[in-house]
Amino acid sequence: MKVGMIGLGAMGEHMARNVAKSGLLVSVWNRTIDKAQNLANELNIDYAQSPSLLAVQMDVILICVSADADVLEMINAITESIRPGTVVIDLSTVSNSTAQTAARILKSRQAGFLDAPVSGGVEGAKKGTLAMMVGGNASDLERVQPVLQTMASRIVHMGAIGAGQSTKAVNQIMAAGINQAVSEALAFGLAQGLPMDSVIAVIAGGAAGNWFLQHRGPTMIQGHFQPGFKLALHNKDLKICKAMAENSGIPIPIVDMTLNDYQALMAQGYGDEDISTLFRLKRPE
Repeated sequence: MKVGMIGLGAMGEHMARNVAKSGLLVSVWNRTIDKAQNLANELNIDYAQSPSLLAVQMDVILICVSADADVLEMINAITESIRPGTVVIDLSTVSNSTAQTAARILKSRQAGFLDAPVSGGVEGAKKGTLAMMVGGNASDLERVQPVLQTMASRIVHMGAIGAGQSTKAVNQIMAAGINQAVSEALAFGLAQGLPMDSVIAVIAGGAAGNWFLQHRGPTMIQGHFQPGFKLALHNKDLKICKAMAENSGIPIPIVDMTLNDYQALMAQGYGDEDISTLFRLKRPE
């Protein structure tokens, strides 16, 4: 099975490395061609001069880019040369409607499509322990399992095309709420004069314990906000969630509040920091 990877950002590069370890990855493409060339040389694989050239001989094509428009640009580019029977897997976080549009375009070329956004951040991408929520044809998913298993430790079929992206939206809304709760609670703890390392240690082992508190709490109270998951990217994802919620008539006030907070932080130049930088707005002066 020949696999090609489009998009070598913070997540995509690590996913590519893990696919390469299995011997399945044969080619990569990135907008910054030097990055693709350097990784290809390191992994002893090819790099493509364009998405269209990458698609020519692939059985599976992975896409990991930033936005809806980028996904559709890549889909349109690879349809010029994609072979019937190829399965395209979009690992990006976009809207469910974008996933459905991509699937329709590829169907016209007799190619399959899975929307397979992931959760777990850069750490999960490095370790190959991502959680992957997949929408699309079950037979396509079964066929590409060996590829997905190199990147993810949990792969769940959520339903038809777009269901993966809808599930990721649930995840991103929940992440916003957890970020708000942990940031606010730790700011409260600081205001009480508590030993915050001990607060985090004891709460992390109880009913309120969670991944974000355990992995981001210690760095938050130290004032370190290295990504992780960039605030600007979560902001983009939450805008997608907001649009999907409006289409469904579902209020999501936690997202509205978080978007307002993120806008304030990005205006101060913190968009490239981890989402835990929300603590800047909460902590006592």
